[in-house]
Amino acid sequence: MLSYILRRLLAVVPMLIGISLIVFFLTHLIPADPAREILGLKATDAAVAAKRHELGLDRSTLQQYVTWLQHAVQGNLGHSWFHETESVADQLRTRLPITFDMAFGALVFTIVVGLPLGLIAGTRPQGVADRLITFGTSAGISIPDFWLAMMLVVVLAVHHNWLPSVGYSSGPFDQIFYGYIWDSSANIGAWISHLTMVWIALGVPGAASFARQLRGAIIDAMEQDYIRTARAKGLRGRIVVLKHALKNASMVPVTVLGLQFAYLLGGTVVLERIFSIGGLGTYMLSALSAKDIPVVQAVTLLVALTFIVVNLCVDILYAYLNPKVRLG
Repeated sequence: MLSYILRRLLAVVPMLIGISLIVFFLTHLIPADPAREILGLKATDAAVAAKRHELGLDRSTLQQYVTWLQHAVQGNLGHSWFHETESVADQLRTRLPITFDMAFGALVFTIVVGLPLGLIAGTRPQGVADRLITFGTSAGISIPDFWLAMMLVVVLAVHHNWLPSVGYSSGPFDQIFYGYIWDSSANIGAWISHLTMVWIALGVPGAASFARQLRGAIIDAMEQDYIRTARAKGLRGRIVVLKHALKNASMVPVTVLGLQFAYLLGGTVVLERIFSIGGLGTYMLSALSAKDIPVVQAVTLLVALTFIVVNLCVDILYAYLNPKVRLG
């Protein structure tokens, strides 16, 4: 197992280098002169040339990439071009826990709702419960998360005033990211109330997809010989399903969960706008609008790194669930 993990870690290094190349060079294809964007259209050519020299844009693209990569490895992601005192790394450190709160809560919702639905549907195929769950999951996958978010605001915030419609309250991940353990005296109620609608809006499509994938995997697993053998030994149905079928059927659902979590970290921009939450998505959108290249590069690299880490965790979990994977 350890050798498999080491092989996967070694494979990550060239992948990171390749992603850094793609991120850097693609952002340089944006059709705009950053110095002109910063100084405005009325700036003189001399002022623009001086600004380009200050930003290092008068050097070759390869030289710029090497310098940027050296700084990025050390955790220095530069400063915003339009807010020169604003460190990009500090902004990411502030905004990442917020987006992580949104994504992690949605992932928990996905598991808590999708797991029992998938098990019920998979162990009772073609039954009434299976048909109802299949219909419900089809609807859940089809509903856009932003539409569901707006409906939740109308019902739970405007009509009934049960939950706050906008804003964000600090939670445990904010403090863990900053290097100290969460204080239990913090207002966890405010944190949950501000993010409940976000978790539901993001989690419903994920739970529906997870339940459908798990249903299919459970149906396939329940038809295998080892399940018939377990039943012939007189094991109870719950033990057969949870101990034998679920473990062997979890490969595809685990992939769904991993990819969904990585997607949530990079795709919460619309809901951040709806609920006025200043996470990574809002930061990225503002940078794209302003053509703030250092911010765009940093956020894109962070999201790509998240996908790599999540895929690495999924691969390791695969190896744990299926020992044959370690020999691949």
